[in-house]
Amino acid sequence: MINMGVISKLAMKTDTKIVMVVVDGLGGLPDPETNLTELESARKPNIDALMKKSVCGLIDPVGLGITPGSGPSHLALFGYNPLEHEIGRGVLEALGIGFDLERTDVAARGNFCTVDSEGRVIDRRAGRIETEKTKELCKLLEDIKVDGAEVIIKPGKIHRFVVIFRGEGLSGNVTDSDPQKEGKFPKTVEALTPDAEKTARCVNEFIAKAKAILADKHPANMLLLRGFAKHPNIPTMGEIFKLTPAAIATYPMYRGVARLVGMDVIPTGTTIEDEFRTLEENYGRYDFFYVHVKETDSSGEDGKFQRRVEIIEELDRSIPRLTALDPDVIIITGDHSTPARLKAHSWHPVPILLYSRWCRPDGISSFGERECRLGSLGRFPSLGVMPLAMANALKLMKYGA
Repeated sequence: MINMGVISKLAMKTDTKIVMVVVDGLGGLPDPETNLTELESARKPNIDALMKKSVCGLIDPVGLGITPGSGPSHLALFGYNPLEHEIGRGVLEALGIGFDLERTDVAARGNFCTVDSEGRVIDRRAGRIETEKTKELCKLLEDIKVDGAEVIIKPGKIHRFVVIFRGEGLSGNVTDSDPQKEGKFPKTVEALTPDAEKTARCVNEFIAKAKAILADKHPANMLLLRGFAKHPNIPTMGEIFKLTPAAIATYPMYRGVARLVGMDVIPTGTTIEDEFRTLEENYGRYDFFYVHVKETDSSGEDGKFQRRVEIIEELDRSIPRLTALDPDVIIITGDHSTPARLKAHSWHPVPILLYSRWCRPDGISSFGERECRLGSLGRFPSLGVMPLAMANALKLMKYGA
């Protein structure tokens, strides 16, 4: 395992620049008819041209056989051990929408969902309703009162929102109400520790009152909550890596994890093209950029193989804008795999390419899961990505005499 304390002692400030493009849920599974994954099916001449000059391999976000959430898998990419820094999804969503959490706050990430006449979840995302509809629904719920805590509800993007429970004596040590699968009933929130009993009561009271309000709002006629947590105290990327980092992301959760580790979150538009324009406009201000591409993940969760292919091809068309900036290090990878065949995150390793003028190119001509198995980086934990990036940017001093 990489010792980040050692990396922190070796890190030094330089003028070199690193750009990490994270294609959410990048890894896939072969289509039964073509035997090609989404990444292997995509026409991506610009990424493949970069691949020929790069080293490549496969990364495991958390560990062999472990299916990660987006939070821990991103933390690993940014150099934080996800087993040591377990961050609740609610905190990331709250930070992502720019909400300033107080010391006593417990935040949860919410989905509006669809339930049938018996209360079973038949769509965990309510058909991915429009953001404007989510804003309307949050407005209906914002007057809910519960005994023992103030409730604050804020809309996110599409079907997502954040609920903050504010008050003394609250704890994030409670279970989720989200069953994570269709065909099941929403769960009763339970305390995991005695000091969380009050929180569980507050949350269940909120859910019961929200259920009554949403009952006739089909398809968003219920809600699911998960990732209850308080704001943690962790060192920033500036403190660990001596970087001035920035994030370019369209979705709140990913802006949230970036803020958590000390990145400046740069406002951007809604498209991949917008994100790379933002990169160009701000390139002189920072030495590390995280650029996030979201829809490969959401289309995977929806089982849309061809849509994943199209998003990868759309990304490819913006790669010349990236290479024209001539960063010292370019990384293209994913936080985890979301194969369309599974319609969910998975445990499969994720392809990665790393370009720098100091790498020993593998000479592999196409960026894909099978090709990356042949790369000189081999298969390694995501925690190794930042040390490799730092080394290739000449940002690490020699270790020892």
